Amino acid sequence: MKIVVVAVPGGGKTTIMNYVRRRKPDVVVVNFGDYMFDIAKMLFGVKDRDEMRRKIPVDQYRAIQEEAARRIAELKGDILIDTHAAIKKPEGFYPGLPDYIVSLMKPDVILLFEFDPQIVLQRRMKDIRGEGAAIRAGRDIESVEEIEAHQQANRYFAFAAANASGCTVKIVNLRFKESKPFEHAEVGAEEIVKLMEGSTPT
Repeated sequence: MKIVVVAVPGGGKTTIMNYVRRRKPDVVVVNFGDYMFDIAKMLFGVKDRDEMRRKIPVDQYRAIQEEAARRIAELKGDILIDTHAAIKKPEGFYPGLPDYIVSLMKPDVILLFEFDPQIVLQRRMKDIRGEGAAIRAGRDIESVEEIEAHQQANRYFAFAAANASGCTVKIVNLRFKESKPFEHAEVGAEEIVKLMEGSTPT
């Protein structure tokens, strides 16, 4: 099975992927942005993924996306593709899964995680201060309203991508308040595992 996993930056998607690896070590987890960054670093000398997103013009960004998709399409086995449905650029929201990209990868499911925007904002602040597992220099600080708008854009782009590729969209609501640390990651990972094992997701 091939599942594309999407969410707003800073929501905790990478942590969810790590929890999936614990449950299913044979699953191949692919970060689409890492593939793009390797290509962009070689061609444009960008220093991080946020710089890549902000500085590379749309036409060149598109070519990098396509090359990354080709490389990922060649991978075999059960695969989780960690990426974004809507990418916020200075020009506006750009599709992370345009028709030509999602058609190359041919996913079975697009899995969309949604979070309380206030929690996303707090997690981004921790990233910048170095309190989180991953320090992200250049991480965007947006308002709660902007984060929620991004989540709505994710929905639109995810459904458009599913229509182009003929797959399903599964939306997982992680907006609830956690009763223990990393509860969102545990619940998110469980949803992925159930999909990969063929269970009916909640």
